Amino acid sequence: MIYILEDDNNIAELITYTLKTQNMEAKAFHMPSDFFQALQEFPPKLILLDIMLPEQDGLSILQQLKNKSQTANIPVILLTAKDNEFDKVKGLDMGADDYITKPFGILELLARIKAILRRINNDKKTTFIFKDFYFDVQKHIASINNIPLKLTLKEFNLLYLFLCNPNIVFTRDQIASLVWKDDCAGASRTIDIHIKTLRKKLGIYGDLITTIRGVGYKFDKKILE
Repeated sequence: MIYILEDDNNIAELITYTLKTQNMEAKAFHMPSDFFQALQEFPPKLILLDIMLPEQDGLSILQQLKNKSQTANIPVILLTAKDNEFDKVKGLDMGADDYITKPFGILELLARIKAILRRINNDKKTTFIFKDFYFDVQKHIASINNIPLKLTLKEFNLLYLFLCNPNIVFTRDQIASLVWKDDCAGASRTIDIHIKTLRKKLGIYGDLITTIRGVGYKFDKKILE
């Protein structure tokens, strides 16, 4: 999912339409308050952030995103009508991944988005080792003390989701969408059962999957430290 925070409705609709033609999920917001509410419910893969906004300017929003562990690693492309070097440098120094000045070509924006998404996929960690715990997604191996864990495919993918996103709270609906994907209808009813069996199979590491009452689950970061 890509979030677009842009108060110009025409630009927001054009970007959203273009991304959807490329089979990318996208959602546009015109107000920062709506954007932050959605951010709490479902973190996106990438954010397109306009600088000139009502309620709050884009650079202060960028600073908020980078100051929170839950959103610090989400890539951000700044969109702005400003075309001076100071704003560009300031945004990049604050942690923005790219910067494009309006008016921009939609194909250029699309190319920049795809480049960042490729980088995310290439940078994604595939192996996790901690004491006697070992996980390798490419070899499809999960073991403790060299003893393979007999995980179902859903349990394996669920564990990988948690390992890649330590300390991120996922709702049941988010887990259903990310792990069950096209087969997510009704999957949220079985998530609690999968969490229970995964915890049991993980033994002493099972307690690192914590329940956030009324919200969902998160994976304790200390396994990675």
